Amino acid sequence: MLRSIPNYDLYGDQALPGWSNSFNFEWIPERSAPYNWEIQPHVHDAFVQLLYLTEGGVEAQLNNARHAVKAPCLLVVPARTVHGFHFSTDVQGPVITATQKPLESLAGVVMPELLAVIRTPAVLRMDESTRHADALMPLFLAVEREYHTHAAGQVAAGMSLLTALLVQVARIQNSLQTATPSITSRKAALVERFRALVDARFRSRLTVEACAGELGLTAGQLTRVCREVMGASSLDVINARIIHEAQRDLVYTSTTVKQLAASLGFEDEAYFSRFFRKQTGQTPKAFRAGAMAHMVRTGSGMT
Repeated sequence: MLRSIPNYDLYGDQALPGWSNSFNFEWIPERSAPYNWEIQPHVHDAFVQLLYLTEGGVEAQLNNARHAVKAPCLLVVPARTVHGFHFSTDVQGPVITATQKPLESLAGVVMPELLAVIRTPAVLRMDESTRHADALMPLFLAVEREYHTHAAGQVAAGMSLLTALLVQVARIQNSLQTATPSITSRKAALVERFRALVDARFRSRLTVEACAGELGLTAGQLTRVCREVMGASSLDVINARIIHEAQRDLVYTSTTVKQLAASLGFEDEAYFSRFFRKQTGQTPKAFRAGAMAHMVRTGSGMT
């Protein structure tokens, strides 16, 4: 887990559970103005953000890189990316925060190329001549309307609109034919390869040593790179991925704890329960009961 850098759902709010399917729409001044336009470095453990500046500018930190950009520009901030912003007082534009894993699942089916867009921090500088940029605001506004609808199917419609928005982001990236060198640095690319490896094989009880070996590193080197880029150790990343999947299965399936333990590569239910409690402070059964009660209270299971 990320320990040294604050972890929020939205800046200043307690983080929502990473197993939830959700999205949020705001205008940038709504959250930045009360903090004097300064958003200190923090992370979202399970949420990706899209910020579209239509006016003003921002000094942005994304992991270990800093960027000073003016509108129009688009920022993509994936889950577990350390980020902070200093906005100009005349800033304007929308920001969307959405659960990353459901978006990745949808993208994997309809357009696998979007996975790189969702998972890679990016700063896209645009102008009026940038191809596909004129399609951005209508999609952002469509997401805003759906966010305020509060009707059956809200999440399904919202995630579909977000996928369409990400398609436009991918098209803009292709039209610009540029990348931000400091963002796509060797270390950042290495961490992305590590995360992809963890995503593909976390059910096999991967060890840090095994991952490091496949990446041509020692375990110590991998951990140092992860801490520098993400603010978390390589073991934290592996454990967080396992816990994320376990929490989702506990909430959205009827799988028993014993079955879940086996599906995640644990030798027995007791071992898995100890691991889960160490990472979350709760037993799997207590977590499931609490999450179900939360969904009943908020009605989140009905959207």
